[in-house]
Amino acid sequence: MALGPFYVADKIRHGVGMRGVALFMRHGETAWNREGRVMGRVPIDLDEDGRAQVAASIPFARLIAPDLIVTSPLPRARQSAEIIASGVGGVQIVEEEQIAEVQYGRWEGMVYDDLIDDPDYRHYRKHSLDTPTPGGETIAQVQSRGVEAVNRAVAAHEGRRILFVSHGDIIRTILCHYMGMELANFRRIRVDNATFSAIQIIGDFAEIKFLNLLPDPGRAFVAPFVSKKSKPV
Repeated sequence: MALGPFYVADKIRHGVGMRGVALFMRHGETAWNREGRVMGRVPIDLDEDGRAQVAASIPFARLIAPDLIVTSPLPRARQSAEIIASGVGGVQIVEEEQIAEVQYGRWEGMVYDDLIDDPDYRHYRKHSLDTPTPGGETIAQVQSRGVEAVNRAVAAHEGRRILFVSHGDIIRTILCHYMGMELANFRRIRVDNATFSAIQIIGDFAEIKFLNLLPDPGRAFVAPFVSKKSKPV
């Protein structure tokens, strides 16, 4: 047997501080997702396809059995949380502003083909850790608020499984923190719509249970949108 599990077992046995399981789900698809359109804080609803996508994940949600759902207040996340809560038997839902989507300001509503020629976006793409979006956030600030929300919820609900229903970039940055990855690599983590990731937290240690788990794995190899100015993204 490999020695890695021995290290984890020791952390679980002797670790001090907060303990719990944080589960993450990205909201279901919207029409804007399929168009490659920046949503940010725009209150876009799930459409029929997005609702069906979330509903398809209910069997897996029942297996991971969340005790509490903490959701971004934006409609697409809240609606996803409600579908899951109903499907697993009426789990309580709490809204958390700190896991809402990145504030993209004037970029909201733009598609990739327009955004790629924006000089501010080109600079942000290379320097997102310390360059704010037009809405006023750096990706480091996004990570900070997301991690703070997760830690606060886990500490307040000791030993419980909490499902955080949020947005792609928020989840990516949070996972970077718990994986011990440099934040600059956050884009290397794929987070598809209506997928699950999980971590077990013991004090200052976290074990990654799974990442971007889909009910239909083939979707992980399909581009989320197609751009006219580049290859599929």
